[in-house]
Amino acid sequence: MSMIQELNNLLTIPYILISLAALIGLLVGSFLNVVIYRLPIMMQRNWRKECSDYLQIKLDEEEPSEPFNLAFPLSRCPHCNTAIKPYQNIPVISYVFLRGRCANCNKSIAARYPLIEVLTAISSAVVAYHFGDTTQTLFALPLTWSLIALSYIDLDHQLLPDNITLPLLWLGLFLSLFEIYTDSQASIIGAMSGYGILWTVYQFFKLATGKEGMGHGDFKLLAVFGAWLGWKYLAIIILLSSIVGAIIGVILIVFANHHHNKPIPFGPYLASAGWIALLWGSELNRIYLTYTGL
Repeated sequence: MSMIQELNNLLTIPYILISLAALIGLLVGSFLNVVIYRLPIMMQRNWRKECSDYLQIKLDEEEPSEPFNLAFPLSRCPHCNTAIKPYQNIPVISYVFLRGRCANCNKSIAARYPLIEVLTAISSAVVAYHFGDTTQTLFALPLTWSLIALSYIDLDHQLLPDNITLPLLWLGLFLSLFEIYTDSQASIIGAMSGYGILWTVYQFFKLATGKEGMGHGDFKLLAVFGAWLGWKYLAIIILLSSIVGAIIGVILIVFANHHHNKPIPFGPYLASAGWIALLWGSELNRIYLTYTGL
């Protein structure tokens, strides 16, 4: 028996597949922390450069000489700017070993870094448990990781980058050719409807209030779920995200003194609802149709 065949046989054992998915999720979660922090900065720098080139003006601030992307520079302490050694960058373990502090300056490291790593590991394990040893797991994992990155970027910057949403949209449409999650007809209608529904809501809200109720990235994210899952799941995704968003919004306003005019990002709720629909959409749809009598 070849090594590849042996590996395939091992992956058919549920607990090995789930453990492997969780381990990969931990590693990916560490990378997602980099994406969440650096991608918005990269986009802002690119926008500034494009504007200065178009207007033919010189920026007041000089562009940094060293490269800044998802690979370089290597991870550094945000307080003392000391490079983090590889053994200090092991997901979760290094944070616990260092007691949540920088080894050089002893300043606190944000707990959100290991939390994102743990969240990515758990969600990856859930995906592997749900779909098992299938092609669906293979593609649901990168979708899950992308949704985590999008959610945190939206929380920080009220931004859902096209660099992530548009590739997901095209991938969903491509996968529909092979009916991995849905067929092409449902996928195309789903993508169009997902974008169109929120675009219409946005236009009516703007017409009625003169304000923008959501960002264009939200339209694209719902289009992503339409492309991956088909149009039949859009109603339950919108319902779930709206209910959770409304509840959390009220909690923030009442208990956290969140000003009602300050925008609350909708992307994390949309991403969570879409991920739930990816795993349990058919059951939720059945319950929804039963109680609504449709």
